[in-house]
Amino acid sequence: MYKINDYLVYKKDVCIISNIEEKNNITYYILHPLRDKSLKIALPTTSDKIRDLITKEEIDNLIKISKDIPLIECDKKYIEAEYKRLLQDPTYENIIKVIKTSYTRNKLRQEQNKKTSEKDTKYFNLAEEFLYNELSITLNLSYEETKEFFINQISNQ
Repeated sequence: MYKINDYLVYKKDVCIISNIEEKNNITYYILHPLRDKSLKIALPTTSDKIRDLITKEEIDNLIKISKDIPLIECDKKYIEAEYKRLLQDPTYENIIKVIKTSYTRNKLRQEQNKKTSEKDTKYFNLAEEFLYNELSITLNLSYEETKEFFINQISNQ
């Protein structure tokens, strides 16, 4: 069982437990997502929608496999649906697949002197937020430091 001030992941969001309450013989975690601390979520402690944060060992493994995670291959008119689908099942590999694909698509557009895609930018930022918020807690770094660390580690592979 988690304690007050512990971090956990609820769905895709890193949350902090601000309290543990009991109502009608059910114990609830009171969660505040890091993305929106004004939001308050009461979730039964028995919920299967929560999980532990990524470990340092899992981060090391993710760094090792990141280069081998393929880009999304689908017709461009279906890319947003694919981004949404992958982020509904936010495994680390799916999140990185969205980051790599959206980044690559926007980079290609820039090289062709075109505007970047709002869809690609939106899903790139969202996927980065999911990934780096979680990693930053485990690594005890700021969001920006975590992003820089992760990108440097992948680049040095």
